[in-house]
Amino acid sequence: MITGSIVALVTPMHADDSVDWAGLERLLDLHLAAGTSAIGAVGTTGESATLSVEEHCEVIRRCVDYLAGRLPVVAGTGSNSTREAIDLTRAAARAGAAACLLVTPYYNRPTQRGLYEHFKAVAAAVDVPQILYNVPGRTCVDMGNDTTVRLAELDNIVGIKDATGDLARGRDLIARCASGFAIYSGDDPTAMELILAGGHGNISVTANVAPAPMAEMCRLALAGDRSGATAVNELLTPLNRALFVEANPIPVKWALQHMGLIGEGIRLPLTPLDAQFTDQVAAALEAAGI
Repeated sequence: MITGSIVALVTPMHADDSVDWAGLERLLDLHLAAGTSAIGAVGTTGESATLSVEEHCEVIRRCVDYLAGRLPVVAGTGSNSTREAIDLTRAAARAGAAACLLVTPYYNRPTQRGLYEHFKAVAAAVDVPQILYNVPGRTCVDMGNDTTVRLAELDNIVGIKDATGDLARGRDLIARCASGFAIYSGDDPTAMELILAGGHGNISVTANVAPAPMAEMCRLALAGDRSGATAVNELLTPLNRALFVEANPIPVKWALQHMGLIGEGIRLPLTPLDAQFTDQVAAALEAAGI
């Protein structure tokens, strides 16, 4: 089981919005040095919605090949088409991903039965560890805890990224799921409390710009050290807010560019961070010592 800080990695791009492969390797080196536990490739933060299928699979393959076992790769392979989710998950498994992250199908708004059958079909089709991803704020689809508990009984569904920010729901999952089923936060502001309650880590946007502090906060929280984790988390709190002043990953890509780590590329329909927010993001970086 992967525990700790899993970065929801951005996909760096050139000004013409083509993928910056050298920039991707620089980011992977950053996380290798900073103590990040795993790389989350081509999820929401990685602009999976606007990468082509070929680009999507290539980002996963390059992450796996470059890391060469030094860090596990959790590949985003979800789709609102069950067939496409199976195809992407197969490609990630062939590339050597340690696990796949599958978001609830968006836009077509399946029922709880449909959600169960969707994830069950992917799990049956591809023999790779799979992590569910519930983020109703972006998908307008909310997978209930009862559905998650049913899915947790399937052998290769090994965890969930709960991005609801609802700690009561997270605690309920921790209480009801077997110990081998990982409960990850997908909400940076509430991640520490979920881990202290028995969660297994944080799939984090903030870790892009503060990988070492996020890794340390997760380590301390996993050890049950509330005082130590809180001290680190207080440094991260301004970032946890500022990186969502516009839709993710707009602010975090601007922050990484401001830090000199990536170029200015972002793919339409997303646009660069509005000038009215740049001082706020820059101040949060400074407050965190970055």
